[in-house]
Amino acid sequence: MSVITISRELGSQGSVIAEKAAQSLGYQLVDKNTVEAVFREYGMASLKDEYDSIPRFWDRFDSQKVDQRKNILGMLNETLCALARHDDVVILGRGGFVILQGYRDVLHVRVQAPLAVRVQRVMEQQPAVAGAGRAEEVVKNHDRLQNDFIRSVYGADWVNAPPFDLVIDTGKIPPDRAAELIVASAKELPARDLAGPTTADLNVDKVLLEAADEAMHPVGA
Repeated sequence: MSVITISRELGSQGSVIAEKAAQSLGYQLVDKNTVEAVFREYGMASLKDEYDSIPRFWDRFDSQKVDQRKNILGMLNETLCALARHDDVVILGRGGFVILQGYRDVLHVRVQAPLAVRVQRVMEQQPAVAGAGRAEEVVKNHDRLQNDFIRSVYGADWVNAPPFDLVIDTGKIPPDRAAELIVASAKELPARDLAGPTTADLNVDKVLLEAADEAMHPVGA
């Protein structure tokens, strides 16, 4: 019984690894679509629209959008906590490694790769990105936006290792092996004598908890 957060660089194959780990463990994969489903179920469709309508969400907001940002981020944080309360989930991105820092049943993973490797993968996976120069620009811009967001909102460092329990370089480690490392680490977590609270201690609004459950297990699915 555990929660896994996976933070990944663009072109690191982190999404594929998260899917493989979740499938192997029988865990629920939580991604952007899951979070948006909670927004809708919780009656926050307008908030979801605001989230999607903001170009470069990770950029600074002007003074007129401060309240808007607070609402979105507050809802995002609460949603991730509600999803984590269900246990046995793999949370992909969305700052989960910061929001759930300090819980002894949560494994925080970062998936990365050398820039040249990621540039090549982006060119292969996104035909619309023509040429190595353009692909490198896309990768570096994505890195900058992610890092700026985590630093400005949470005061954390998205790049360096201290917040993470496991850092995997997919320039050297293939996706299948990376998923195996995550699975093995997650299985060992309950047996470790660690101090601190668990995700069962998270104080989550009951209605939001039900919305999270519905998003992960929709009726008729």
